[in-house]
Amino acid sequence: MQFFLHFGLVFCLAALITVGTVPSIRKAALSLGQVDRPSARKVHHRPMVRLGGVAICAATLGTLAVAGSLGWFASLPSDSLAKIFWIMLGGLGFFLIGLADDLLSLSPFVRLLLQVIVAGWVWQAGVRVDFITIPGLGLVQLIDGISLILTVVWLTGVVNAINWIDGLDGLASGVSGIAAIAMFIMCLFMGQLGEAFVMAALAGSLLGFLYYNFNPAQIFMGDSGSYFIGFVIAGISITGLVKSAAVFAILLPFLILAVPILDMSMVILARLCHGCSPFAADKRHLHHRLLNAGLSHRLSVFVIYTLTFWAGSLALVIIGVPSGLFLLGSATSLLGCTTWTAWRTLRDTRKGSLRS
Repeated sequence: MQFFLHFGLVFCLAALITVGTVPSIRKAALSLGQVDRPSARKVHHRPMVRLGGVAICAATLGTLAVAGSLGWFASLPSDSLAKIFWIMLGGLGFFLIGLADDLLSLSPFVRLLLQVIVAGWVWQAGVRVDFITIPGLGLVQLIDGISLILTVVWLTGVVNAINWIDGLDGLASGVSGIAAIAMFIMCLFMGQLGEAFVMAALAGSLLGFLYYNFNPAQIFMGDSGSYFIGFVIAGISITGLVKSAAVFAILLPFLILAVPILDMSMVILARLCHGCSPFAADKRHLHHRLLNAGLSHRLSVFVIYTLTFWAGSLALVIIGVPSGLFLLGSATSLLGCTTWTAWRTLRDTRKGSLRS
């Protein structure tokens, strides 16, 4: 019972820190002219501060530091705490890469190179996919070379998936928040209490940021925010989910992050099929397609929210989390209602265009 109280306090403290620091960050960025200006492929129509990641990173790390100073991690295994330390250090490294890109506009190659270096460094520290459980084959131990490749691809892949879905007000923060809550429940169910603390802090900071980021947004998280969020979620999924010997453990992170991962994969495939660079910015993302089809900004975001909620609930059911079926049923109903609303909106839009 004491742990549940601690989780709640961590969540609330992270949310309060974010809510309290965003206005100051926004004011400072505006005074320094650090804004994201409108362009042909962007949805916003006025200059926007994109340093919200500073608040998310500070709130998450600050909250965990407070929890540690109060001795809330004292009873947790030292091996687990060591890996969490390296994940948060790696998250800070990715945050700095994103911050440098927000301020200096790094080239895609430089960003990717720095990401690979930090991910490889964290792998060397012990945060790695070193075995997978395959149905019918059981536990399969990976050699170091394959482990390194899988770990780096996973860490950098999730980071960029979260970054690429950050195209509408509140989209990346909401999707990441839903994923963080789903992972919190899973880590708790699997007895990974240290990882659960991290997810509680991240979810709280994202909720606090969403207060300012939901449409109409007052601030964007920027690359610093999406890089930090993506790395922490990817890193904790390795130590908290993939490390489990459960048969479907390797599938859980993919299910939770199915929407951003599939969106990124389809966009890369479409760009390559059209002879374009996979890093060339365009409007092929799911949120762009929903907007182009005629959905409103908020409805497009809600459609993707419900898809993420449904995928996360399915993952909870697969590992047998109590009340998982209830959550999946609720998510299915919500997805059905959102889909019906979207279909009706598109139908009315088409009728209006035919009449005109």
